[in-house]
Amino acid sequence: MKLKKFEGNPILSPIEEHDWEAKMVFNPAVYYNDGVHIVYRAMDREGISRFGYAFSKGGYNIDERLDRPIFVPEDNFECHGVEDPRITKIGDTLYMVYAGFDGVRAHVALATIQEEDFLNRNWKWERHGDIFPKKLPFRGKDDKDAFIFPEKVLDNWLLVHRVPPDIWFSYSQDLNRWIDHAVVVLPRPGLWDNMKIGGGGPPFKTEVGWIFIYHGVTHTPGKAFGKYQLGVIITDLKNPEEVLYRSDEPILEPTEEYELARDASGPDVVFTCGQIVHDEKVLVYYGGGDTSIGVADAEISDFIPKRMRK
Repeated sequence: MKLKKFEGNPILSPIEEHDWEAKMVFNPAVYYNDGVHIVYRAMDREGISRFGYAFSKGGYNIDERLDRPIFVPEDNFECHGVEDPRITKIGDTLYMVYAGFDGVRAHVALATIQEEDFLNRNWKWERHGDIFPKKLPFRGKDDKDAFIFPEKVLDNWLLVHRVPPDIWFSYSQDLNRWIDHAVVVLPRPGLWDNMKIGGGGPPFKTEVGWIFIYHGVTHTPGKAFGKYQLGVIITDLKNPEEVLYRSDEPILEPTEEYELARDASGPDVVFTCGQIVHDEKVLVYYGGGDTSIGVADAEISDFIPKRMRK
């Protein structure tokens, strides 16, 4: 299957008059409540990232966009920016996992906000900081692409994250202390995701399994960076470490001008941090060319291979 790109893409682009989002806007988290709430990464001319906010009633065209960021760097581990948010709703709380960048490497971090405050644009974030203990063996690596499952599995909360080049799972009883870390999904030599991979947004649940959208990177001749594309993984409902299906071909590729690198020093990119499911349709929001934001869609049934359909 292939996702269908919205003809009006990009739906969000940089605004030169706003210093904090003058260079790039990309890699948005999304949350659905009477419309699509978009929390997007915005970069200033100095390369520091913050999070902005936009709203779309119908999911495609933007109806509201704030002129100030809603989340900015505060701690030392994120002094060079906050990046690539993902949002999961648990109870009445929104859990936003993001990457804090200290100028050398990325760290998985968490902030929470009450759903009522979020919907009323009261940005009362509670910061929980860098969530992994410093003694863990992967602490010296660029850890990011993280999100929390929307419900417990294997009697635990599950955090998915990327320690290069693989996708890891970490478990918690209390959404605070993360233990039992495991490598679950690896790059595949010879295919479109052969260099490194990372999770997209929190998965959505179907009768055949959890459906993940993820990104894969492959080498691009003549360029410093690989090409970023999107694919699908389906895992068992009870044990997400059991992968039932993985797409041999990408479902979204960078082909449009706004998705392609501006010069040889940049990557060709489609990169997602989230999707919404509404009226049997999946809307995937993605960063294009590390510069702007687009949306692409498909029916839920399109994600399920014929051999797995019930």
